Amino acid sequence: MESSQHHHESLSADREKSPALVGGLRTDTLTESVVILLTLTAVQRVVGFGRAVLFCRWLEPEELGQWDMAFGFLLLAAPLAVLALPGTFGRYIEHYRQRGQLRALLRNVGLVCVVLAVPAVVLVYAARGWFSQLVFGTPAQSDLIVLLAVSLAAVIAYNTQVELFNALRNARFVAGLHLTNSLLFASVGVGLLLAWRATAASVVIAYGTSCLICSVVAFGRLRWAWRVMPPDGAALPRRQLWSKLAPFASWIVLVSLLTNLFEIADRYMIIHYSRLSATEALALVGEYHSSRVVPLLLVSITAMLGAMITPHLSHDWEAGRRRQVAARLSLFRKLLAFGLTAGGVAVMFAAPLLFGVAFGGKFAGGLVVLPWTLTYCIWLGITMVSHNYLWCAEKAHLASAALLVGLVVNVCLNLLLLPRLGLLGAVLATTLANAVALVLVLWFSHLLGFGVDRGTRVILAAPLAICLGPWVALLVLAAIVLEAVRSDRLLSCEEKRRIAEGWGHCSAKFKGMWMSRQPLVSNENF
Repeated sequence: MESSQHHHESLSADREKSPALVGGLRTDTLTESVVILLTLTAVQRVVGFGRAVLFCRWLEPEELGQWDMAFGFLLLAAPLAVLALPGTFGRYIEHYRQRGQLRALLRNVGLVCVVLAVPAVVLVYAARGWFSQLVFGTPAQSDLIVLLAVSLAAVIAYNTQVELFNALRNARFVAGLHLTNSLLFASVGVGLLLAWRATAASVVIAYGTSCLICSVVAFGRLRWAWRVMPPDGAALPRRQLWSKLAPFASWIVLVSLLTNLFEIADRYMIIHYSRLSATEALALVGEYHSSRVVPLLLVSITAMLGAMITPHLSHDWEAGRRRQVAARLSLFRKLLAFGLTAGGVAVMFAAPLLFGVAFGGKFAGGLVVLPWTLTYCIWLGITMVSHNYLWCAEKAHLASAALLVGLVVNVCLNLLLLPRLGLLGAVLATTLANAVALVLVLWFSHLLGFGVDRGTRVILAAPLAICLGPWVALLVLAAIVLEAVRSDRLLSCEEKRRIAEGWGHCSAKFKGMWMSRQPLVSNENF
């Protein structure tokens, strides 16, 4: 029986290597998706890093703090405005496609998103004074809130379509869209800062503009796919659809809300509970922002990878390959944690040059807290990826519980440490809160059958070495590599075999991938 199941999973994995067509768009396999995403993301992150450096050089700490809070508000408000309904695409696109009801799913969810988004944008505009006090600690920034209201509409449209194309496993287009967004944001932002005003308003306008343009491009691609998408083979009653989507979406919106609150809570605590004036508090947030420039690049890469693997894991889960879901996610998490830790060590070695030269020596406080910021951002990224197992098992409420506990820990520790230690206290509180959330997600997954082996525990603890200095962290990474090569305690024989096969497949597959003439859209093989 065991041999038969293993044989079935091997055949399924082989089929996964071949491209398929979903919703009229050519899909990419999981291996292809990772390589495509990493390739284009590397270019995108170079652009993003250059943009962030220029923003830090040209904006005063207070203005940089305003942009940080404005961006955090957009991240928090965008999914909340549409009740995180686009987040259900990754889990249920495959479910309804297999039943011939894809058009009905997209039509219903799209309409409801529009109905929800419009009043949300109007509310932010109408209550701009209240939102200014909430976000910036002063009602004097109501004009900036008006810009945020307009940008919110563009961000909602952009995020919705990214979620859709991710769920359709069209990694090439998603990665290209992200790259385009980053290029537009950088070019428009730099242009406005130089030609107009070096303020947070210029950055908000640039971000909203880039999201608007990319959402228009994505909508054109969606219309193209819609025309060739086969008609539904079965009716989908609205009651049946929403009875399935609504419970999952309610947990997704809760997870999204808690995730974004969890991510921005320390800055809100600085604004409202640091016992500083609004100007001083925003300047402190600007210091904090400088320490998060590179760590957030690592988190954003992890978030994109986590969103990209969700439909692949969901595909295996729907086919009954639960063991393969656990095996894939476990190996992915180990490699990702090691890669993020290695990236964090590289950042520590480059930190003096980054803060002393690139940032113009303006953010000494950010340099002090950088090791802890790197550590908790790595753990945050791993937590986001680990949520995938709970989502596949439709236990999103457990992810919510972990984030809720982490949020409470964050707020309580900030109340205790922020007045005494300043910015360092806020960062230490956030680090401990992220550790608690990660441990809880791992424990909940264990209860559902996804255990944590010794190798995972060791690799997930490795980021702590960054706080001991870059040379100590480098020695820890070297020890992990040596142990992984010489024994099976960190990586099992099966995991090593999967790595070797994946490397060989990538080398052969992507040697001439960009020269391929395979059509992207077809009416066949749905």
